[in-house]
Amino acid sequence: MQKVTVVIPAKNEAQSIGELVVQIRAGRWVDEIIVVDDGSTDGTGEIAEAKGARVISHPYSKGNGAAVKTGARHATGDVLVFMDADGQHKPSEIPRLLSRLNDGYDMVVGARTKNGQANFGRGMANRFYNWLASYMSGQKVKDLTSGFRVAKRSLFLQFLNLLPNGFSYPTTSTMAFFRAGYSVGYEPIDVGKRVGKSHIHPVKDGIRFLLIIFKIGTLYSPLKLFMPAALAVLFLGIGYYGYTFFSMGRFTNMSALMFTTSLLVFLVGLVSEQITALMYKDSDQRDGGNLGRDDRE
Repeated sequence: MQKVTVVIPAKNEAQSIGELVVQIRAGRWVDEIIVVDDGSTDGTGEIAEAKGARVISHPYSKGNGAAVKTGARHATGDVLVFMDADGQHKPSEIPRLLSRLNDGYDMVVGARTKNGQANFGRGMANRFYNWLASYMSGQKVKDLTSGFRVAKRSLFLQFLNLLPNGFSYPTTSTMAFFRAGYSVGYEPIDVGKRVGKSHIHPVKDGIRFLLIIFKIGTLYSPLKLFMPAALAVLFLGIGYYGYTFFSMGRFTNMSALMFTTSLLVFLVGLVSEQITALMYKDSDQRDGGNLGRDDRE
């Protein structure tokens, strides 16, 4: 029987964390609840501990992703359940996610429905992220940024060094599992309205999520990102050369610059592809070692 640990990163969620812990304990679906208090100033950790959670406190705020990594390191369960502390995720959904994991998946993500998006802008952004991730991975990605997910701890720990300390750990972990060849499933979930004030800032985090788009590409398969850019510059250079040849009868420096730029972009993508492969080399070797031990047993 596998042991299940719930990991909840929390920063100033005193209004919701107590009720969340109570609901999780009442369901008796899990063996351990870890709340990582990420430098809260409103007593979040004290409330969670009073309700029966194991609390690990950061001396200062390190970020949502850093809290997730702390929880994963300290967990004793074979399976990790990650949830937000703001009351949006329903503990009653945990059994369905665990059931899907038992169907042969290595990670199961709670995919929010259309009505579960915070607002129209966030919904549009999430659809774009899902489309981009689907293109990069060659797999249908239904919810790239959902923080409600379950995963096998032994596999999740392989990618801790890749996870950022900020809010984008769901994006990175999903793409890392795809890149390593692990099975990722999705289970539709309903989400409630968050309790308290959101920690996301539209302008600052909008720019950050834009950077995540490029990080997805370079993390998963850089050539899928760099190759279209290189071809676009190449065809632009060919078109400009055709224009200057028929209008002026010569080959211009601008055409040469475009051809050179196209080649450089392609080579950068090629080198990035090799670096990406090396990033996953150690985890592949560890997984192979674990499989070998299992076979011998």
